[in-house]
Amino acid sequence: MKDLKIINQRENPLFNRKEVEIIVETNVTPKIKEAEEFVAKEFACHADNIKIKKVKGRFGSNSFVIFANIYHTKEDKDKIEKSKKNKENKTEEKKE
Repeated sequence: MKDLKIINQRENPLFNRKEVEIIVETNVTPKIKEAEEFVAKEFACHADNIKIKKVKGRFGSNSFVIFANIYHTKEDKDKIEKSKKNKENKTEEKKE
C-alpha cells in the first residue's frame, strides 16, 4: 500500500455505523480481506466490525475506491448486514 486517503466519512446513528469512502493506491486490486485491513488500520478498529460494500477501480489505474461500513460492535454488524451463508441457506430452503 502506497497511499491511503479518506474522501468521505459520515456517521449514521440509526444503524450505529460510520460510512466511509477511501482511496487506496496499490499495484493490484485489493481483495476484501486486504480492504478490511486497510480500513481497520486507518480507523483503529477490529476487522470483524467492518463490512466492505464495494471496491471500485478504473482500468489502467492504480487507485481504488473502497466503500465500507464500520460498526461500533460485531453484534450491530450481524443484526444489520446479511451474511452470504444466510442468503444461500434461505434459497436452498425455498427450492425444497
